[in-house]
Amino acid sequence: MDLKKLFKTMIERQASDMFLRANAVPRLRIHGGVKLAGDEVISLASMVKIADELLTLERRKKKYQEDLDIDFVHDEAGVGRFRINIFTQRGQPALVARHIHTEVQNFHDLHLPEDVLKRFCDEASGLVLVSGPAGSGKSTTIASMLSYINQTREKHIVTIEDPIEFLFQDQKSLINQRELGVDVLSYPAALKHVTQQSPDIIFIGAIRDVDTMRAAIGATELGAMVLTTFHTVNAVQAINRIINFFPPYLHDEVRMQLSIILKGIVSLRLLPLQNGEGRIPAWETMVVTPTIARLIREGKINEIQSFIDEGELFGMQSFKRSLVKLVKEGKVREEDAHRLADSPDDFTLELRGLKRFEK
Repeated sequence: MDLKKLFKTMIERQASDMFLRANAVPRLRIHGGVKLAGDEVISLASMVKIADELLTLERRKKKYQEDLDIDFVHDEAGVGRFRINIFTQRGQPALVARHIHTEVQNFHDLHLPEDVLKRFCDEASGLVLVSGPAGSGKSTTIASMLSYINQTREKHIVTIEDPIEFLFQDQKSLINQRELGVDVLSYPAALKHVTQQSPDIIFIGAIRDVDTMRAAIGATELGAMVLTTFHTVNAVQAINRIINFFPPYLHDEVRMQLSIILKGIVSLRLLPLQNGEGRIPAWETMVVTPTIARLIREGKINEIQSFIDEGELFGMQSFKRSLVKLVKEGKVREEDAHRLADSPDDFTLELRGLKRFEK
């Protein structure tokens, strides 16, 4: 089983992910669906050989042996760049590869909310979150934001990633990219010293613990703009998750800090296009207005959704409205939008031009 050939097949079929496992046929994720890549079964010997081929660096091999799981980026000469996860299942190596597009697309080409993202990019300091489930386009959205800043502002950008996906060339901005396990040991370790590196914008690949969250909040309070991602499905869930990183006796303090530093949240979900030729994002945008800041401060987080629903004047849009627009524009099927809606019944009412009246 030739790894380079598999990567080429992945590119040719426009797959976002490839799945390899011993005693199974390779599969590709194409426009959201997982499809067979051929009919040849990968033997255990071939799977071990593929893993060994990718784990040539001693530090990678050691980490995989210790953790039975490893993430890194692999450049296949003449083919492309791939984010690799090698893990163990039933005592055998398995692999998922994601294709990383080397060219960073702009907001318009990605069908993202251009005006509100530019507004977030132009903030002098604060916290901006991009949320969504795995594979929803969070990294691509962050890359487009960093690219926009790089083209339009004279800033120092520091990224802390695990692993580094998109590579940037300095334009108006200076960009330093740090990778966990290569350039720094951990997110908290990187953030401990990052404020001494005079950053204007900090991108944190993921916030996984209270120490990283505390350091990110501290960086915004010292004047930096912090961009990061969350595996949450919407803005309200993202805010609750930040608060719940901390013990209950600190919740009032954290809500007060968030009400001051949080600038906005963009949440994403990908849907298959109606013509079957790709996917398109539905998006929810929350801009922290004085009213939303007050609701965060007072702990009335669940009331925020109604202000997102009615906040179009401030650049906000709910998932419900985004899904309705995509259906009415003929870009996605109604059944696909219905399946991804937070409240399928409310989505159907909105699509029919009706409103739900509470008793």
